[in-house]
Amino acid sequence: MTAGEAGAAPRGRTHDALLKDIEADLRSGRIKLGDRLPGERALAEAYGISRASVREAIRVLDAMGVLRRSVGSGPTSGAIVISDPSVGLSSALRLHVASSRLPVADIVETRILLETWSARAAAARDVSDEDLVQAAGLLHAMDNTGIDRATFHELDARFHVALSSLAGNAVVATMMESLSGSIVGYVKGAMGAMEDWPEVLAVLRAQHHGIFGAVRARDGDLAARLLEEHIEWFHQQAKAATGGAVPDPNGSAGSLPAG
Repeated sequence: MTAGEAGAAPRGRTHDALLKDIEADLRSGRIKLGDRLPGERALAEAYGISRASVREAIRVLDAMGVLRRSVGSGPTSGAIVISDPSVGLSSALRLHVASSRLPVADIVETRILLETWSARAAAARDVSDEDLVQAAGLLHAMDNTGIDRATFHELDARFHVALSSLAGNAVVATMMESLSGSIVGYVKGAMGAMEDWPEVLAVLRAQHHGIFGAVRARDGDLAARLLEEHIEWFHQQAKAATGGAVPDPNGSAGSLPAG
């Protein structure tokens, strides 16, 4: 039985207690995806904590991607249960990458492990042409001759996530999206520092088409090899462009080693 079922709880409960209670209610099915939580006052009374603690818990759950807060009043206000795990994971990883606790090189290596596994798993599942529509659309968009670097990077990240999702593993897909988000600033900064961007862009496009062709041909081993070569190649280009420093996405490079 959760605190919501038990009524008022002992004094001194904090937002951590509410987080545990909401977790229990999600597990039991009392709270489900798409549900809108009651207002602050109702939550404070139901869970036996202060309204300030309720606000803090809602902020934490919003940052974790469990809830989406909406402002205003009336039937459309309040927090809705959405459960987007990549949001919280990506934010946490990005901060730890920024602190140099998680080296970019280790993020890159983990991406290789996940993406090569996904390529082989997707081939084993014998994905259909219909499953490839999203990746094909992103590939086509990246071929736009007038595309800018920021847009290309966004499409590139989505392309890799789309390919990884073909493995049919929700945890791997979430981890891929989170890893991609964790180094978004690093990649954007590196792209901005590349003086030979047109040449780099041509290679990236060719690599993407080769990877997609292998995936479409259900050749998991070839797709895995091409993915590894592609990811490692770009990482080396990024290091060369920034002198091994962690670049600022606004154009300057920091002094911390990228790994």
